[in-house]
Amino acid sequence: MRSSRFVVLALAAVALSGCMQTGGYGPFARNAPPLTQNQLALPAMLRPAPVRTAVVAQPLEAQPLMPQQIAPLPVAQAVMIEPEETGYTLDSGDKLRVVVFGQDGLSASYSVDTSGSITMPLIGAVSARGHSPAQLQAAIAAKLRQGYVREPHVAVEVETYRPFFILGEVTLPGQYPYVANMTGETAVAIAGGYTPRAFKQKFEISRQVGGLTEKRVVSPNYPVRPGDTVKVTERWF
Repeated sequence: MRSSRFVVLALAAVALSGCMQTGGYGPFARNAPPLTQNQLALPAMLRPAPVRTAVVAQPLEAQPLMPQQIAPLPVAQAVMIEPEETGYTLDSGDKLRVVVFGQDGLSASYSVDTSGSITMPLIGAVSARGHSPAQLQAAIAAKLRQGYVREPHVAVEVETYRPFFILGEVTLPGQYPYVANMTGETAVAIAGGYTPRAFKQKFEISRQVGGLTEKRVVSPNYPVRPGDTVKVTERWF
């Protein structure tokens, strides 16, 4: 038994030595052609399993917006709506400059008296109370046409506004000349400022409208008109 095994091993050694000789055949021969890709491929069972890489979506990094890309948000603002004002109307205390073109004897300064009228040569009293300067010049021209001037051209402008009055919690209450574009705060400043007990958020204004006295509770920036009476009330605490 041992001799037979020996013979087999000897034959195997001879065969391997033959394959290593020049001109031999087989994949391990000295002059054997290079192995093809199929010959180098390992059996499927010996190849490592392919590694699959999972692609995870990364969140996009937030980019800062440019100032022109940011739309401004609407901001709610509290606005106090004041009553609508009409055109200025004349009353007692206003001083007017009346010009009748070509009539130097009629052109002069006239004051609106306590009855609300001005008195001119030739035509006498002309009502001014409650009228605008434009309405008054039309009334003067109409009277002059009644046998005095054939084609009168009249201009009326306010030379000095009637004064305003301020009462209540101010240092120097009383009557003061009107200043253009006056507000409640301006009137308080003219009267020497607030007293320590003054309520500064609201004023009370009395105004002549259509022959009647109208009272309004207004904010400090409300416009004051000639002839108005401003009252600054006392605070309670």
